[in-house]
Amino acid sequence: MEKRDYYEVLGVDKNVSADDLKKAYRKKAMQYHPDRNPGDKEAEEKFKEAAEAYDVLSNPDKRARYDQFGHAGLSGAAGAGGFDVGGFDLNSIFERFGDLLGGAGGFRGGFSEFFGGGVGGGRPQKRVRRGSDLRIKVKLTLEEIAKNTEKKLKIQKDVPCPVCGGTGAKDKSSVVTCSKCHGSGQVVVQQRSIFGIMQSVSVCPDCHGSGEVIKDKCPNCHGTGTVKGDEVVTVNIPAGVENGMQLSMRGKGNAAPNG
Repeated sequence: MEKRDYYEVLGVDKNVSADDLKKAYRKKAMQYHPDRNPGDKEAEEKFKEAAEAYDVLSNPDKRARYDQFGHAGLSGAAGAGGFDVGGFDLNSIFERFGDLLGGAGGFRGGFSEFFGGGVGGGRPQKRVRRGSDLRIKVKLTLEEIAKNTEKKLKIQKDVPCPVCGGTGAKDKSSVVTCSKCHGSGQVVVQQRSIFGIMQSVSVCPDCHGSGEVIKDKCPNCHGTGTVKGDEVVTVNIPAGVENGMQLSMRGKGNAAPNG
């Protein structure tokens, strides 16, 4: 299916300011939020589409390239490094833009609170931690620039611990439900103010949103779930790339802590 114009997706013109762009995205996100439209796949796709549009238009470099070349300017083939909404799941949207949706970045919980307590009607979802990105500079010869080039790069990075499989625990029985949040990954915080008692939802400080804590840590990674290791990554570089262009690869960064 052909992608829609990003400005059209958010209902703004090309001269939109950063503040108005943020307001437009928040309005669309609220309209198509999964908790407001449970089981509605069309609304979910529009929610992702709005996040994709905002991700590009809120980034000055991506926005300039999009204004000049359109969607083609954001594809890997154009060297923009850009954005693949196919791999951009709901969890990553909430993690990246949760502050715009009334929460602290966790999955759904903060937004449900913003709507008045669980519009979706379900139990809060556990937060999933992401691995960090890596940026690698690659030098090319003129001959390589003139044609499609395949590069094999040996990268040192955080990889899942081979002993515990990335869990950070000594064994399966060492992972227990967090007693503070009872497995939800979130806690309710109450504060007294001149307006009365204010209630908000935040990420559990004991389990950091995972809903689980490690009783006995893995002796190899000391509970982090990751160790230093090497991986050979194959990168296909298209012809005609220019200095400073970026190519992105999903799933090749550092492994996430505790799986």
